[in-house]
Amino acid sequence: MKFLALISGGKDSIFNIIQCIQQGHELVLLVNLHPKNIGNETDSFMYQSVGTNIIEAISQALDKPLLKKEIQGKPKITNLAYQCNDEEKEGDEVEDLFLILKEAITLYPDIKGVSSGAIASTYQKIRVENCCQRLGLVSMAYLWNQDQFTLLDQMLQNNMKIILIKVAALGLTQKHLGKSIQDLYEHFKEIHEKYGFHPCGEGGEFESFVLDCPLYKKRIQINESEIICHENNSVAPVYYLLIKSYSLIEKD
Repeated sequence: MKFLALISGGKDSIFNIIQCIQQGHELVLLVNLHPKNIGNETDSFMYQSVGTNIIEAISQALDKPLLKKEIQGKPKITNLAYQCNDEEKEGDEVEDLFLILKEAITLYPDIKGVSSGAIASTYQKIRVENCCQRLGLVSMAYLWNQDQFTLLDQMLQNNMKIILIKVAALGLTQKHLGKSIQDLYEHFKEIHEKYGFHPCGEGGEFESFVLDCPLYKKRIQINESEIICHENNSVAPVYYLLIKSYSLIEKD
């Protein structure tokens, strides 16, 4: 089955693409929704915003076309099941997803599936499924409800080079930005035991960016970045890494 992949640049969306391909499906298109101020942090209920300013790097590394859309809506309908009439849906950020999926299948009519990196957020999963159902598409979420440490192990076993680009949790500080999850794995276990930290960041503890994986034709190298303080609270300050420039490097 031909599919498109919703991507943020983060580990979950990329690893789900790997799972889809391992199941025999064919990746045709990458899709990204981004805030008006691309790359800056916004507190969306649905979409990762940090790193979207270099989402083209993922497209170039995978050698696949990219379709982008600016997020116009807000999280208006916040009941879990996304139950509402058409008039109420207008202006909700989920409808931006519906519109870009509709555009995607107009451009690529053979697409039948939608890959997403949903792991534990029922809120997000239901909304992706809602958009897919309305368009006759199949939601492909192979990571759903899996043990998070098991998933991390599988990602590392698949030679994914994943770095942190946002931190927002007890036990994580700005010094961890740009560090690889492989290097932070033991620290993740420590703060999981101490604070109940979600190792895949499903509690909003961190966001990630994938610099390399087996599907990439070239690896991504960050040339210039800046640490931004988004929320300076005394318990768990929120910092993110604004990537300003990158290069694509030939792989050995």
